[in-house]
Amino acid sequence: MAVRANLRTSKWLKGVEKMSDNLTADPKGRLRILGKTEKLMVRAMNKAWNAPMFPVTIEVDMTKATARRSVGTTMTDVILSDCAETLAGHPGLNAHWQEDQGVVEYDTVNLGFAVAASKGLTVPVIHGAEGLNLNQIAERRKALVEKVRAGCISIGEVMGGTFTLSNLGMFGVARFTAIINPPQVSILAVGGTTMRQIWNEGTPKWAPIAEFTLTSDHRAVDGARAATFLADLKTRLETGLNDR
Repeated sequence: MAVRANLRTSKWLKGVEKMSDNLTADPKGRLRILGKTEKLMVRAMNKAWNAPMFPVTIEVDMTKATARRSVGTTMTDVILSDCAETLAGHPGLNAHWQEDQGVVEYDTVNLGFAVAASKGLTVPVIHGAEGLNLNQIAERRKALVEKVRAGCISIGEVMGGTFTLSNLGMFGVARFTAIINPPQVSILAVGGTTMRQIWNEGTPKWAPIAEFTLTSDHRAVDGARAATFLADLKTRLETGLNDR
């Protein structure tokens, strides 16, 4: 009986191997060679899985943020501008994690933002965003997006980020959790804006609400710091405090 069982097992394994060969040998497949910036992203994502990440989500009333948009600016520009201003008061999130050393905090805010292109995801960086007003940030963002989509973005323009924003709201995504971009310690994911009924001093009203999810490296950022940053960003967006 044992001999028969071994023979059956052997035949079964050979059958599985043949199936595996058929699954991997696709003559119609096409290899897409990764570009330099894509390879950088792959290396960063591989490092990210070693970090103990956690998400925190908050709802934001986008009424005043929407009103701040003007010709030539987008909602992403408004959020980037407010992030730069808010990060100035939260250096613990505008930081890098250095193995065996700890957290390196920065005064300069170099904001990365995710851009979808035909060759994949790229994260260009607006350097010195803390010193730029809304229109200047919009100009920098548009110039970088054009370079990404034209395939002429330089390595220097995707390096040195201290914080990253990923906005998928324009694709109808309600909420998502982004993966941090090492050595950065946090990334903000922004979902789409939808009309929801909320309570305003005991009275129900309809308001455009978006969900913001901050993913952080728990080695550098604790839950209280993440929540405080989101609360301050929410206040800035809902009150229009940042009109640089």
